[in-house]
Amino acid sequence: MASRSEILSLFRSLYRTAKKFPDYNVREYIKRRTADGFRLNRGVLDAAAVFADGKAQLEVATRQAVVYSLYAPKVRSVMELKH
Repeated sequence: MASRSEILSLFRSLYRTAKKFPDYNVREYIKRRTADGFRLNRGVLDAAAVFADGKAQLEVATRQAVVYSLYAPKVRSVMELKH
């Protein structure tokens, strides 16, 4: 079973990975999905399986962040513009 510190580390790693996405919509989706996933699995009895799935999702998100950065859109989202 994963300890509390390992679970929090996974959460922070997923959030940090989300910040690497150049597209605002994808970045916010990853953040929202991370928070929802942790909230949903808060009371799960088989935490080891959920933790392993989370680690796998982190690996996928890390790879996707690299791919998205290679093909980032040239135009920024309206949400990212500073006034």
